[in-house]
Amino acid sequence: MKSIFHPQSLLFSPEEISKKHLDRYDSLLSNINFSPLKDSHPSKGRNPFPKDVLLSCLIYKNIRSIPTLSDLVRELNEHPNLAFKLGLLPSKSIPPVERFSSFLRDIPNEFLQSIREDLLLKLITLGEISGRFLSTDSCPVFAPVKENNLKTIVKDRFLKTKILKGDPDARLGIYVTFPNENQKKISYFWGYKNHVVIDALSELPVSGITKPANIHDSNLLIPQLKYLKDTFSLPTEAVIADSAFDSASIIEFIVKELNAKPVIAKNPRGNQNPELKISSKGAPICIAGFEMLSRGIFFDKIQNRKRHKFICPIRGSKKFAKKIPVCPWWHPKFLNGSGCITYLRVDVDEGIRKSIDYGSETFKKLYNLRVSSERIFSRLLSISMQSPSVTGLNAVSNHCTIAHITVLAVALTAIKENKRDKIRFIKTFIPNL
Repeated sequence: MKSIFHPQSLLFSPEEISKKHLDRYDSLLSNINFSPLKDSHPSKGRNPFPKDVLLSCLIYKNIRSIPTLSDLVRELNEHPNLAFKLGLLPSKSIPPVERFSSFLRDIPNEFLQSIREDLLLKLITLGEISGRFLSTDSCPVFAPVKENNLKTIVKDRFLKTKILKGDPDARLGIYVTFPNENQKKISYFWGYKNHVVIDALSELPVSGITKPANIHDSNLLIPQLKYLKDTFSLPTEAVIADSAFDSASIIEFIVKELNAKPVIAKNPRGNQNPELKISSKGAPICIAGFEMLSRGIFFDKIQNRKRHKFICPIRGSKKFAKKIPVCPWWHPKFLNGSGCITYLRVDVDEGIRKSIDYGSETFKKLYNLRVSSERIFSRLLSISMQSPSVTGLNAVSNHCTIAHITVLAVALTAIKENKRDKIRFIKTFIPNL
């Protein structure tokens, strides 16, 4: 389909373009290494627009918080001088919406991740990102589907096994809001989550991955931390996270692989029996004071972990039952079933969690750095990361990665322009440059 817009000539020659505003985009874009896009496979069909130009336009879209691709195309047509600064030649038409959609849908995400990594390395070299304290969290990204519009009538709106016609890659997820101090509200949505690791001191993202909304946050933290360790060798001293990441495997990885301090809030569901005692033989002691019987080690496919099963000695041993035939505590599980059952994990060191001093001032001070996650998400959302106008996992992943590129590019430009205090001024940096 041909563009409804026609090529426009420049109102002024390139030499007459205002230095006061438009040249600021030159400064920003000059700090971005677009070379990974040149390694991508050329598209078939019509002569393609340069991919670096399309990316430059999408970065401009973020800085101006332009909500849709249609609005971006309209803006470029109304300001041909700006389009020229972004790399569009005056002799060519402005890319139509489908060209931007095709770029987001078809370009492999690893190419954009390479650009993001290059910006990150430059910021590390300049000393802005230290990686001493890392914070992690995730942000919901809503798919543009009717199921997310509560004003529409949709059958089985929140059926988790449903595959949406509008976006087959989107999945059902939840997000939590706090309408007031004492109220917690859980809402459902269809879409994705952008999982981010943040340098807590600079409040800049160092890792970002987008997955369907039904993927739990804790499943992606260890791969992200491995990536940061192998790629950047950051001297991490602590990893900060909320209770969603209170996992024995995560805590063990932070301590043993990163040699860092796990500053992770307790998850009450993960400590249902904190007073459980262990005998000298490594078996749990039941509430009646008896050593429980082993019933072997097995792999729990649902929870993806190795567990050691122990059962009530009265129910599991006839010899023991002759001495003590009834549970002294008259436990309901004994009266109504086969007695108490306890599982111990054997694939991680559960003792590491017990060594964490949750109530110390050091723990509380470090945990307060987690607000950096809230601040960076606030900035990413201010450039419309949460509301993509495209569908599909790859397109949405690219949409989110470009948001990260924008944030890092602004920070790098601010440092090079000797305005280090404005590295987080995403929307107002260009006017104040």
